[in-house]
Amino acid sequence: MSELATGMAAPEFNLPTDEGGEISLSQLKGKIVVLYFYPKDDTPGCTTEAIDFSSRIADFEASDAVVVGISKDSVKKHQNFKAKHDLKVILASDPEGEMIERYGVWVEKAMYGRTYMGIERATFLIGRDGTIRHIWRAVKVKNHAETVLAAVQTLQ
Repeated sequence: MSELATGMAAPEFNLPTDEGGEISLSQLKGKIVVLYFYPKDDTPGCTTEAIDFSSRIADFEASDAVVVGISKDSVKKHQNFKAKHDLKVILASDPEGEMIERYGVWVEKAMYGRTYMGIERATFLIGRDGTIRHIWRAVKVKNHAETVLAAVQTLQ
């Protein structure tokens, strides 16, 4: 599959969430969608990122945007992570990695001299019409939520 780019239709998904239901791109049509992919619940960078998005959730909602964090963690792990840190974002579970693959964020990584496959920290901003408006890859957590919020606000 070719790599996703701005202007392309965002791939459809339907995933279970920490809230007990499922979330799909089609049910969010008409809203601005922030999909952020992260490696693992309750790790330092992922926790900081989730807290940063959560602390700005009122601003995202005021711009008619929905923020969804996605990892391979189970719904139960998501529920524990959300409760522990009082997170306000929706956390979706992709244990098989199908959506992670479709969005091209299952990548080779390297740590301590060994390579392995893992989730790239990446964010996709999807417009009301379902097209990708912005992509951030190899995200650095510091100030990322503010950067994404500023981009969301330009779509008003």
